[in-house]
Amino acid sequence: MASQQDWRNALNNLPSTPENIPAFFFAHGSPILAFSKSEAASMGEMASYQGSAGPLAQFLADFGSTLLQKYKPKAIVVFSAHWETTTERRVTDYKEENPLLMDYYGFPPELYQLKFKSRGDSALSHRILDLYKNAGQKARTTSVLESRGQDGRGFSGPGLDHGVFVPFRIMFGEEFTEIPIVQVSIDSSLDPTKNWELGKAVADLRKEGVLILSGGLTAHNLRDRSSFSPTTARPIHKEFDRAIHDAVGVENAELRKTAIFDLTKHSGFRDSQPREDHFVPLYVAAGAGEGGEVRTLMSMYGIPTFAFGV
Repeated sequence: MASQQDWRNALNNLPSTPENIPAFFFAHGSPILAFSKSEAASMGEMASYQGSAGPLAQFLADFGSTLLQKYKPKAIVVFSAHWETTTERRVTDYKEENPLLMDYYGFPPELYQLKFKSRGDSALSHRILDLYKNAGQKARTTSVLESRGQDGRGFSGPGLDHGVFVPFRIMFGEEFTEIPIVQVSIDSSLDPTKNWELGKAVADLRKEGVLILSGGLTAHNLRDRSSFSPTTARPIHKEFDRAIHDAVGVENAELRKTAIFDLTKHSGFRDSQPREDHFVPLYVAAGAGEGGEVRTLMSMYGIPTFAFGV
């Protein structure tokens, strides 16, 4: 099991390259990250591990500050497991303040009072459209007037989903308006190749001072909650987790790409990912950082973070 010192060393060893920012796949956790530490501690092993007092929350705080310090990004483009669209990509163009889509259900009332104040950037949204057009992919913007999903507060609406604002509150604070944030949907086919190409199409943003973040979880089986914690995970879950690290760790870029694609054939894939929505963001980040070195920043079971294109 990795320690806080291990991930801090990995973060410290990232080269400071604002002119060519790596693309990151990160563990975005769940709404449990927003529970109080006492509440999370009383909710069982999953919440203890992935809650506000666990290593994921501690890592996200270190991760966010490192990104700002090393890369001084002009903007953030984020992909989340919780926003899928068919046939075309949707790109938020919320201009002023980004609304929040609290797309979770059955949680205590205080979780529907969470705050994360941020802003969009229309110029960046349209830059992303141009990149997709140049790559032969369909894309369009979506505004605050268009609903993008069901909200756990009882209505449909626009907004950044909980796979974005819940971890970003820890990474960047509850008020983060200096750097604009634009969210882009993933491909609902959940096809690894299509989502790889989705990331590759926007790779030029990395050289324009834009930070690309793609969030999911490498162990996400809500029908078998043992999969979420190393204490309760079955051997097949841990075998798949090891296979992910082995694939990402292949030095040759082409062989690494093949190994990452082959992960969906692993005998433990479906035990950890009954539906691969939380896994394909890995392909988005890998596509955006295709060809470069890969660094593992957080190696703990089920909650890794990787830097692609270092």
